[in-house]
Amino acid sequence: MVTDSAHNTSSINHIVIAGGGTAGWMAAAALAHHFAMLHKQGSIAQSPAITLVESEAIGTVGVGEATIPSIRAFNDSLGIDELEFLKKTHATFKLGIEFKDWYQPGATFFHPFADYGMPLKGIDFHHYLIRLQLAGEPINPADYSFPAQLAKQGRFAQPHPNPPTPLADYGYAYHFDAGRYALFLRDYAEQRGVIRREGKIEQIKQDHSSGFIQSLQLDNGECISGDLFIDCSGFRGLLIEQALNTGYDDWRQWLPCDRAIAVQSEKTTEPLPYTRTTAREAGWQWRIPLQQRTGNGYVYSSAFCDDTTAQATLLSGLDGAPIKAPRSFEFVTGKRKKIWHKNCYALGLASGFLEPLESTSISLIQTGISRLLAFYPHKGYRQCDQDEVNRQHHHEFERIRDFLILHYKATGRADTEFWRHCQTMAVPDTLQHKMALYKSRGVLVSHEPEAFEPDSWVTMYMGFHYHAGDYDRRADAIELGALKQQLAKIRDTIRNAASQPMSHAEFIARHCAAKD
Repeated sequence: MVTDSAHNTSSINHIVIAGGGTAGWMAAAALAHHFAMLHKQGSIAQSPAITLVESEAIGTVGVGEATIPSIRAFNDSLGIDELEFLKKTHATFKLGIEFKDWYQPGATFFHPFADYGMPLKGIDFHHYLIRLQLAGEPINPADYSFPAQLAKQGRFAQPHPNPPTPLADYGYAYHFDAGRYALFLRDYAEQRGVIRREGKIEQIKQDHSSGFIQSLQLDNGECISGDLFIDCSGFRGLLIEQALNTGYDDWRQWLPCDRAIAVQSEKTTEPLPYTRTTAREAGWQWRIPLQQRTGNGYVYSSAFCDDTTAQATLLSGLDGAPIKAPRSFEFVTGKRKKIWHKNCYALGLASGFLEPLESTSISLIQTGISRLLAFYPHKGYRQCDQDEVNRQHHHEFERIRDFLILHYKATGRADTEFWRHCQTMAVPDTLQHKMALYKSRGVLVSHEPEAFEPDSWVTMYMGFHYHAGDYDRRADAIELGALKQQLAKIRDTIRNAASQPMSHAEFIARHCAAKD
């Protein structure tokens, strides 16, 4: 079924991107590359024109500087040289996230981009850890993770493309300057024909009968017509919401934080190869090390903390002196009910917002772009295509939402009103079901596709001391003494291997130090 017969065109001649920043320029770069490849292979006769509209006066949020490993696939798909990218964006490497004071003040655990150990006799490794826990043995899953041990020692090594053992199979991501990344992609996109227009969008003109967007009127008088409009206008959702009124799902009942303060600080130590997140009285603080500075922020709930106290909390927790004045943001955690409606497709903050606790913001831009390319309306707008994109959007956001809620719900903290609220709040049925099955018998439920692998859930359950009451009894096939010896051997192998690579700082200095 076609959305509107008047728009059942055989091709889209002009794509207009409303907004720049990370989302806008990721979209511009990906689309320019995509159509160049299609044209080269003869799939299309001509690439559509791509225009990006942004205003320097508005600026971007740009606080998200930490990523997950999927960013590497995005850069690779564009043919971007990794070392050039690292230099231009002042990037460092990220092996995972350290969670400090989340379970209890003074307690720390690590979330690596890797599985723990390896299956034994066909049984998932975490069942053996649960078995030892129930036998009274102290267990730290990070002992069975190579990247977690690298991070602990401040070292970095790129994984082998064909690892000789599952223990050496892991991923890595980056910390980078989001503003520099947008400029890097802007240069990439403009070299491939993308046109940038400076100006604020003052009016959105729509077709009276279909509601399709026809053009954007700028404050300088320019009118930009298009066939497909991509909304990268941030929280406002200038096209997808203010013009098309698609609606928004508010998830603050489960994720109570609704404010953030961000500030850059001076570098005081060599950058660590991981992000640190520290639980505070009414939320959490991030620390993201770049080559030449550190990114910091405090995400908090205005119901439990005023803005003045939040800023004081953030500034008192910095390692170095602030470089600029702190910037404040308000947000409503949730998602747009539709990211594709009529001839408008929303990306980034315009599509929804999940707090950056697990660094998923840029990944969500990436998956949104992937869906657009997979369902691109070469022969017109069909409702079934839009319905499927929106279904996948809902699924992805809801699965990440549940993983983030677990961080709050499973806490053992009861020292402030905020954390007591998190302990007692109701959670979605989908999360409750996952938590119940793990507590019952260590079962990890995956609703494919999931943004986070099963062992990421193991990290949270064990880090928060959310203990399983049973395990897969096939794990009893290995005698307990033999199991202890086998796991001790795995720990020693990982620990010894992690002591071999060079330090993270030395790796950067040798291969990808920023030049400007």
